[in-house]
Amino acid sequence: MGGVTNLGLDAPSTWAAMRAGQSGITTIESKDFERYSDHWNVRIAGQIRGLDPSSFMEMREARRLDRCTVIGLGAAVEAARDAGFDPAAVDPARCGVVMGSGIGGIQTIEEGLISLSTRGPDRISPFTVPRLMVNAVTGNISIRFNLQGPASAHATACASSGHAISDAMGYIRRGQADVMFSGGAEAAITPLCLGAFSTMKALSTRNDEPARASRPFDTDRDGFVLAEGAAVFVLESLEHALARGAKIYAELVGCGNSADAGHITAPDPNGRGAARSMRWALEDAGLEPEQIGYVNAHGTSTPLGDKAEVAAVFDVFGDHARKSKGGTLLMSSTKSMHGHCLGASGAVELIGCVHAVKDAVVPPTINLDHPDEGFDLDLVPHDARERPVKYAMNNTFGFGGHNVTLIIGRYED
Repeated sequence: MGGVTNLGLDAPSTWAAMRAGQSGITTIESKDFERYSDHWNVRIAGQIRGLDPSSFMEMREARRLDRCTVIGLGAAVEAARDAGFDPAAVDPARCGVVMGSGIGGIQTIEEGLISLSTRGPDRISPFTVPRLMVNAVTGNISIRFNLQGPASAHATACASSGHAISDAMGYIRRGQADVMFSGGAEAAITPLCLGAFSTMKALSTRNDEPARASRPFDTDRDGFVLAEGAAVFVLESLEHALARGAKIYAELVGCGNSADAGHITAPDPNGRGAARSMRWALEDAGLEPEQIGYVNAHGTSTPLGDKAEVAAVFDVFGDHARKSKGGTLLMSSTKSMHGHCLGASGAVELIGCVHAVKDAVVPPTINLDHPDEGFDLDLVPHDARERPVKYAMNNTFGFGGHNVTLIIGRYED
């Protein structure tokens, strides 16, 4: 796996920060926001700092790509290196890539509109279209590693990378591929995106305490914190991985997805769509609810979203989830640390799920000082928990009513 996040510039440092309960939320530092300085009521975000694209690509190439694609490629390069993937040693037609991004090259779109309005249409960059495409991340990863097999891109809002990983898993299961690169990338900390989410009243305005702003399941939560990030996994059939002596972190054992078919932005208040997604993932994996030891919640820190997800978890897991009934299920939201990476969320959070089963450590929900009434779960407040976990569940839900659930299992050779 590979990761480029506000918690770390690679997957190991991202996990180390999750495990330590560190926050990647800071005050926004970007000249792009200065022209509107008197208008912002949101001044915090989960920004990636210190990224040097020259460590994984030519700077000339980086300047021709949107930031979303740059960080996605960075995560893919790390994942390939971590997996010991050699393009020359595999059949390229049996290797593919599926990536997710909720918004894609939004920075390019904004730059293009500024050029259009201030300099005219003939001054728009000729790289605008290949930079802004949602499938630009997929295409560039495919080119970089000569992946000639199945290739596609998912754009299902915050569920995008969950759908991408589920889709990639399907290609391998059906025998259409041996190796799939999959995950998500998002770089939407821009004036348009921040302004749009702000006018929706979706974002936290806790500007004076950035590290404490994202607080899923807490009574004082006031919205999510916009973040950027990317994570990529090399998925492989077991036979192919063993044949080449690959390092194996965990097993992807099940997936499910559903639609609320309700409101375009608000979740079903009873979490019925989310519950279906979780049940279908359990059915796909051949597991009972009691076999899940940890749920990495979508947990955005919004009043409606957190309540709907808790309702769905109680619906699916019953007393296994209820602390007052002796339930042993652990659930946490790593968004409390890295914020909401939109379409990349599922992939970034899967890093935490993989390590939960591999290292027997569950990442915490930081800033959880006062759990909301009725949230009768062990939400792993403040500090990571050492606990053997055989199966971990990852939830990602998105605008449009999209719900995706992935289940990771401990690999035992």
